[in-house]
Amino acid sequence: MGMNHLIVVVGAGPAGLAVANVMSKQGHEVVVLNRDIKFGGLAEYGIFPNKHKLRGGLRKGYWEILTRPNVHYFGNVMVGNGYHLTVSELRALGPSAVVFSTGAQGTKTIGVEGDTARGVYHAKDCVYHYNLLPEFSTRPFEMGQRVAVIGIGDVMVDIAHWLSRRRRVAEVHVIVRRGPAERKYNPKEIRAVCAFIDQDSLQKEMVRIAPRLEAVGQSSEKILAEMRAEFTKCEPPESHTRMYFHFLSSPKRVLTNDQNQVIGLEAEDTKLELRGADPAAVGLKTCYTIPCDSVVFAVGDRVDEAVGLPYKNGIFVTNPHRTQNDPDDSLFQAYDEATGEVIPGVFLCGWARKASEGLVGVAKRDGEWCSEVVLRYLADKSPLATEEVSCKLTRLEALVKSRQPDVVRVDDLLALSEMEQEEGQRRDIEEFKFPTNDEMLTAIRRKKSMAKVSASR
Repeated sequence: MGMNHLIVVVGAGPAGLAVANVMSKQGHEVVVLNRDIKFGGLAEYGIFPNKHKLRGGLRKGYWEILTRPNVHYFGNVMVGNGYHLTVSELRALGPSAVVFSTGAQGTKTIGVEGDTARGVYHAKDCVYHYNLLPEFSTRPFEMGQRVAVIGIGDVMVDIAHWLSRRRRVAEVHVIVRRGPAERKYNPKEIRAVCAFIDQDSLQKEMVRIAPRLEAVGQSSEKILAEMRAEFTKCEPPESHTRMYFHFLSSPKRVLTNDQNQVIGLEAEDTKLELRGADPAAVGLKTCYTIPCDSVVFAVGDRVDEAVGLPYKNGIFVTNPHRTQNDPDDSLFQAYDEATGEVIPGVFLCGWARKASEGLVGVAKRDGEWCSEVVLRYLADKSPLATEEVSCKLTRLEALVKSRQPDVVRVDDLLALSEMEQEEGQRRDIEEFKFPTNDEMLTAIRRKKSMAKVSASR
């Protein structure tokens, strides 16, 4: 066995853990650095809370990867400028490759007037809040009774699901720049909320926009029939929430009162123009107002530039020079435009490479493709001797501990998991999570001190 490589993976979501899986199976030593205490990323903090089976299955697979003897997990550790470790410090430790699978931590605003008012939220922050991601779990998200949600993808559906099932608001208004034919949600996902959709209002909305749809050869009646065909197997409604769609409507400005609190959203009418495969929305200069108490943007994400990799227009820069390989290496290679060179041994995958692209399965596949690219890169590098690898590991561990005394290892996570199960049983809920890092760290310490006491008896 004696010769192998040391791979560092930054970010323990579906993409990063797919890399850890492939690389550790190849016999390499893998270090996983993760911002959160818990692994899983959006598989843990992005899936709607009632999908216990899906999350449980993913979690089981991730545990198996992270408990392998050649995988080393360091949670509660941030990589980036001004954080626990910088990219250059990480590279100076001499790993054979570093893979960034840090996801898309930033949010896109659509930059309209009033978008900093009280009651304007980003969808991702709401999702983190109801999934109890520390820092978001305890923030008040005051939604009021009428909520405007901008966007028509799966995230909009999750937000509408939360607003209707948990918050039980009176009205959810879905604002869509393009037409109903360009809806982005998965037909299976819409089942969570289709019982709340106001069917009369949807029909009227289709009549209202019919001339604009017909102008680009779309039939409003046909689209309405297709949408209604998707509204099958709707989950039973648990509240009186009503959902309304506003198509061909572009958010123009958030209207506020003198306390800077949201009171409405001004939308501009749009029409469709055929450009390439997807029709574009073009403003018509006529506006109307939707009264609401809060506004949620569900329009996508950008990466966190503070990580410290070359960054431009919301994404990390990858190699612009295509290769003949499949998967194409260039798509996964970090690239420095200043020097015009690939950054050797630094790779990107998942949403860090392509923000908001698909669900958990897509991120996992991206990690597997990235692993192939990394293995190709390592093929002509001489492997490290076992002593060298363990020496580098020791240096890395010492550096992490000196910067972050509250680093969390796999045995800590096992202790935390037991504490959460006990707490869940005590409260009789299917899945209990401690909502803050402090509570998690306290639970880990308590569990470990109890174990010490019983061991010394």
